[in-house]
Amino acid sequence: MTTPLAVTMGEPAGIGPDLLLALYAQRRERNLPAFVVFGHAGLLRDRARRLGLDITVAEAGAAAATELFDAALPVVPLAGTVADRPGELQAEAAPVVIEAIVQAVAATLEGQCRGVVTAPIHKSALYHAGFRHPGHTEFLAELCSVDGKAALPVMMLAHEDLRTVPLTIHVPLKDVPALVTQALIVETLGVMAHDLRTRFGIAAPRIAVAGLNPHAGEDGAIGREEIEVIGPALAAARAEGIDAVGPLPGDTLFYPPHWRQYDAVLAMYHDQALVPIKTVAFDAGVNVTLGLPIVRTSPDHGTALGLAGTGKASAASFAAAIAMADRMTRAGA
Repeated sequence: MTTPLAVTMGEPAGIGPDLLLALYAQRRERNLPAFVVFGHAGLLRDRARRLGLDITVAEAGAAAATELFDAALPVVPLAGTVADRPGELQAEAAPVVIEAIVQAVAATLEGQCRGVVTAPIHKSALYHAGFRHPGHTEFLAELCSVDGKAALPVMMLAHEDLRTVPLTIHVPLKDVPALVTQALIVETLGVMAHDLRTRFGIAAPRIAVAGLNPHAGEDGAIGREEIEVIGPALAAARAEGIDAVGPLPGDTLFYPPHWRQYDAVLAMYHDQALVPIKTVAFDAGVNVTLGLPIVRTSPDHGTALGLAGTGKASAASFAAAIAMADRMTRAGA
């Protein structure tokens, strides 16, 4: 494919710039597809020098990125001031970080790029600049909205064939039972089934669904959500043609011979979904947003301010995110 991937710079005080520069330097040995960075060209030049990387940074539009990619890192220039101060959050950098996301999504919606890979952001640093979203995912959903209506963004964590989705995400555990509803389960399964077909090339996806309670409620002895909420939701999803199996006990579902029978797992809460991925692929998992009209992936880690500018951060997850975005856009081509 000649259309590049869009990669956002992320928080400039964090490891995002370090990793995308390192990956560009390793582009040939990693066989990476062409990508264009939406960020601050001056910051990237300064960070490359700090890291001792001999990289040419060229300001360019997305249309010229693929042709430039072999000789120079193409960067769509953004206005603003961003100093190379690793580990030090800068209020003046926040508008640049936000604008990078806005422009990367716009370029992808317009067909100039074929997918978005986002470097980690530092949300508290953005709130002072007017960022009002709980996180990246919700912001992306708004940017991709049609007629003011945002799609349901679904977070998937993936490593190779292990794909997990948390039904509820960043909420206190005590609030989870009230948020586990039939409507949310059915809608989430619909998004998963659709994107597994169109983004991952799985013709007939089979989805396992974990229970909320220990032993999936043990026939009501340890909770009734499986009987009163999850079970009926799965019946409704199956009536819509979705191959959903469960509710299954969460403590045995992720035994490899079990989860390998399925193309993805829908878990009920954050840790139930993320612990398996982080156990087997702590530095190589990928965060994928389903339910959007564009492909979006990101590394499954944060800004790691303490490692910024040191060259010691692992690029494995970022590389996996780029590779997965490449595969997903090819599968949906």
